[in-house]
Amino acid sequence: MTKTAADAQADIPLLDLKEQYAQLRDELMAAAARVMDSGISICGPEVKAFESEFASAMGAPYCAGVSNGTDAIELALKACGVEPGDEVAVPAFTFIATASAVCSVGARPVFVDIEEKTFSMDAESLKRALTPKTKAVIPVHLFGWPANMEPLMEVSQKAGLKVVEDCAQAHGAMYNGKPVGGFGHAGTFSFYPSKNMGALGDAGAVITREAKLHEAVLSLRDAGRARGERYLHAVPGRNARLDELQAAFLRVKLKRLSAWNEARGRAASVYQEELKGLPLSLPPQSRDGHRHVYHLFVLRTPRRDELAAHLLKAGIRTAVYYPVPLHLQPAFSGLGGAEGGCPASEAACREVLALPMYPELGEARARRVALEIRRFYAS
Repeated sequence: MTKTAADAQADIPLLDLKEQYAQLRDELMAAAARVMDSGISICGPEVKAFESEFASAMGAPYCAGVSNGTDAIELALKACGVEPGDEVAVPAFTFIATASAVCSVGARPVFVDIEEKTFSMDAESLKRALTPKTKAVIPVHLFGWPANMEPLMEVSQKAGLKVVEDCAQAHGAMYNGKPVGGFGHAGTFSFYPSKNMGALGDAGAVITREAKLHEAVLSLRDAGRARGERYLHAVPGRNARLDELQAAFLRVKLKRLSAWNEARGRAASVYQEELKGLPLSLPPQSRDGHRHVYHLFVLRTPRRDELAAHLLKAGIRTAVYYPVPLHLQPAFSGLGGAEGGCPASEAACREVLALPMYPELGEARARRVALEIRRFYAS
């Protein structure tokens, strides 16, 4: 049996980073040695080089490396002038970090429902959620598919809102031929290890077209220091810097991001082709300048839990992103959310299931996953 055939018969995890690390081990070790040999651990040449390289890759003039994706959102909101007492519109269907970052600046998250087919924040629902206190909106490019930015930007611009794009799951995704993160005032990224391009720990970034906003983030991430000063602080910032070591690791990985996204796309194409005709809903496919980078391959089915149990018995891991919408989370119980408040988000939470997806998954393993799904529906 060939290695490919043998791999296809082994248990299939939702995500496997070991194979990727094995391929990059020598380069990652060399990157670590480079940092140690330099004697510089914070805000040194690796961070500066990564910021320049990532900005170029994402089509933005400015990038500030920060400590993680949640801090990226918080710092971007602060740089946009969001203050305690303001309201910020966020989708009800996303990871909690999008909303918790709003709370961290003292603002109030207002939960907006999503489009049923794309999981994007719904523009009409956004309109209804606006109040005189609304200061900003955070569209989320969920699972690797770009949010529907044209109508969202139209609503936001008419209302005079700051737009901070949450691109944590969408490194390299495109909307109308343009990389995500460049439509609003800022785009925020997470480099958590499971992301399309992950660090070996926590890391994040804020990209922007605005020099003033960029300077604000650089100051806020570094104890509020005035530019070029050591003990003169312009604002009460905090420590949210990107480490030299993580920046060095990310520089190694950035060179592979495009190829990794293409590999994800090939595995996703197998899923799309092999699962056609089944009574389930598949994610959008790349088309007309819209590029899906498949951070996750998320399907929808009312029989979600049964299907997940069947796949687990076959040695195939799946996961639910996300089982509880944000307006019903205990953390936000004081905000007045109630069942039925965001019906499309609530329905998604009952039906979504993420299949195995990572660049090294390959077509053989993807076909095996699809075959097991077909067996489930045939039984």
